[in-house]
Amino acid sequence: MDIRHPVHPDHAKIMDTADLRRHFLITDLFQPGKLNLTYSHYDRIIVGGICPGKEELVLKGGKELGSEYFLEGREAGVINIGEAGWVKADGTRYDLGPRDAIYLGRGIKELSFGSVDPSKPAKLYLNSGPAHAAYPTKRITLQDAKKVHLGSREESNERTINQYIHPAVLEACQLSMGMTLLEPGCVWNTMPCHTHERRMEVYFYFDLPKDGVVFHYMGEPEETRHIVVRNEEVVLSPSWSLHSGVGTCGYTFIWGMVGENKTFTDMDNIPMSVLK
Repeated sequence: MDIRHPVHPDHAKIMDTADLRRHFLITDLFQPGKLNLTYSHYDRIIVGGICPGKEELVLKGGKELGSEYFLEGREAGVINIGEAGWVKADGTRYDLGPRDAIYLGRGIKELSFGSVDPSKPAKLYLNSGPAHAAYPTKRITLQDAKKVHLGSREESNERTINQYIHPAVLEACQLSMGMTLLEPGCVWNTMPCHTHERRMEVYFYFDLPKDGVVFHYMGEPEETRHIVVRNEEVVLSPSWSLHSGVGTCGYTFIWGMVGENKTFTDMDNIPMSVLK
């Protein structure tokens, strides 16, 4: 498990490209037959890529968590961006088709993952945060997600936010998670942009072609930076940072949040005139 420590905004101002990427970017997320986990000290979120082959992959606890099993004091959300797969929680199997999700509550002791056809593996993207209570496991399809339509074609940011793990869909402790789909020809996300000091966020970009990139903007509103992101890469966004991006082509992204509350609209909007 890779460990990432927090960065103060004053420190981020003087980072070069390599430093920004080392602290905030997660690459090589899906490695065939492996669990790939990153533990961030921003609200202690864990970001994972799970790509099962012929053998099921088992997620356990360990020294990094100080727990006997992974969900002893945590909850998790998983969204499948690959082919058909499954998640097994304490012996109960939940099948996940492409873009299906599952919420996994605190207290599940045995947790494993598999692909229905190992030659066409699932790609199971995981976010996990600390949990103070146990809520029921629930499978969520794209159709089940709460949908919020934002933006316009004129601003190149018309999109649909699909809220999978959200109070309107299910109960959870502090984890929120969803998928944003851009309309054809639209390349901007989360613009006009915002911050939310009450929550950190992670952005996972995918559905990009080999030569496509997203310029992900971060930093304080008057001291912005950018990170070039390629297909199936993740950016960690501290609570003090804005988070927005523009692609050279279309893409999809999954957002996940943990922190002080689950109020999706609790944002500090940034006037365009303030950005520098």
